[in-house]
Amino acid sequence: QVQLVESGGGLVQAGGSLRLSCAASGRTFSNYAMAWFRQAPGKEREFVASISGSGGNTYLSDSVKGRFTISRDNAKNMVYLQMQSLNPEDTAVYYCAAKFTSYFGNWPAPGHYNYWGQGTQVTVSS
Repeated sequence: QVQLVESGGGLVQAGGSLRLSCAASGRTFSNYAMAWFRQAPGKEREFVASISGSGGNTYLSDSVKGRFTISRDNAKNMVYLQMQSLNPEDTAVYYCAAKFTSYFGNWPAPGHYNYWGQGTQVTVSS
């Protein structure tokens, strides 16, 4: 069982930056690929970024490539999403997700992930 707790959301002006954090419980954090998803009101949950258990491989959605960076610190059981050049279209609830796996692949669907956090709100004002 893995428990995930996101933090770092808030209100920011367009062009600004935020760093989201996700704290994970458990002793085998490196056995989990981690991902960030987001969901805006009235829209489906959308893949943002993922990172392999070792941290050596990442995927980013085209909508955030070049602006967002995903990273992890396995010693601290933490995963991060550094967001820059934010725009109002980035406004959403951001969720951290974990997938138990022994290899890394591109898993952009929410159904691929076993565990979810409660989400943190990011609001970008114009």
